[in-house]
Amino acid sequence: MSENRGISKSVLYLMSASAGFVVANNYYNQPLLNLIANDFDVSEAAVSNVPLFTQLGYAFGLLFIIPLGDKFPRKKMVMIDFIFIIIGLLAMAIAPSLPILIISGFIVGFSCVVPQVFVPMAAQLAKPENKGSAIGIVMSGLLIGILGSRFISGYVGEYFGWRAMYYGATAMMLVLWLLLKLKLPELQPDFKGTYKELMRSTWHYFKTESPVRLAALRGGLGFAGFSAFWTTLVFVMEDNFNYGSGVAGAFGLLGIGGALAATVIGKLSDRMNKNNLITLATVIMLLAWVIFEFSGNSIIGLVIGVLLVDMGLQSLHITNQNIIFSRNQNARNRINTIYMVGYFAGGALGTITGAYAWELFQWEGVASLGLFYTIIILIAHFSFKKTESA
Repeated sequence: MSENRGISKSVLYLMSASAGFVVANNYYNQPLLNLIANDFDVSEAAVSNVPLFTQLGYAFGLLFIIPLGDKFPRKKMVMIDFIFIIIGLLAMAIAPSLPILIISGFIVGFSCVVPQVFVPMAAQLAKPENKGSAIGIVMSGLLIGILGSRFISGYVGEYFGWRAMYYGATAMMLVLWLLLKLKLPELQPDFKGTYKELMRSTWHYFKTESPVRLAALRGGLGFAGFSAFWTTLVFVMEDNFNYGSGVAGAFGLLGIGGALAATVIGKLSDRMNKNNLITLATVIMLLAWVIFEFSGNSIIGLVIGVLLVDMGLQSLHITNQNIIFSRNQNARNRINTIYMVGYFAGGALGTITGAYAWELFQWEGVASLGLFYTIIILIAHFSFKKTESA
């Protein structure tokens, strides 16, 4: 199966499902934070280090692992990476203390970068006219994994304990490893230099590709607000509504509607002006954060806000990726590295600032923080969008 001959639906949907289940490992912890804090008898700020270091691990994995997709055969790379995912998840399941859990979370984040191999693979394998659609399908799986993970872990944690979630995740990764071993096509690399040259060329693309830098800034700020919301939702559910992890996790199901919009946006981004799509997506997120400002004691307001913020962020994300994958096609993994490092560095920023905004100003502080990040997206987009090809 080679570039531009297309990709079978079965392989595309396997990649989509795998992306979802793998990325979910990074987010199981969020609805479980109260349970973990109670188990280890630590504060909300201290337990927030678990998602923080998981996201930092993901950013480092994107930086140091994903560029290798331009140098080594992709399937072999995925198979090896899965071994480290399994080790990290098992370590989280048996962690005897919070520091060990934090370190294990970093390992999980560092190794769970497989979806960011699948996205450029889908772009490479798809026919040119179907590139946006293929990216959208894989991203829909990834985004449903992010959102569904919170629903699953919330209820598993509530009824079976937080450790059970990580034992189950370990078993799921073993199943996926076998399916991918049997079905995933191999793609040979384009880059023939050393690892040092590979990383140097990644830095070169960062310096010279202003559209990629702008996409990374937009994505990172959008994900910062998103992460601040999900890190603190479990706290507002307990403090303001007296609900447990199960209800907090159930909010993930609401966001799946927004994630499913990724397939539609993928198709639209093949035909419509991408700058206009990005503006629309950011305005939708802005509206979500305004609604959140007045929803600290309103479940209905939170529900509407979740639907809008997910739809806006996923639309922004898909359009960003279609822009960057249309450039430098022999360096897709390195280009994706630049974008996704910015994206998840933003997520780590949102996690830590969201935790402190909650401790200092409660829900209104979190909503104001998300609003601030989204306004910066609009300012940056209108200031620099002329530099990119839409």
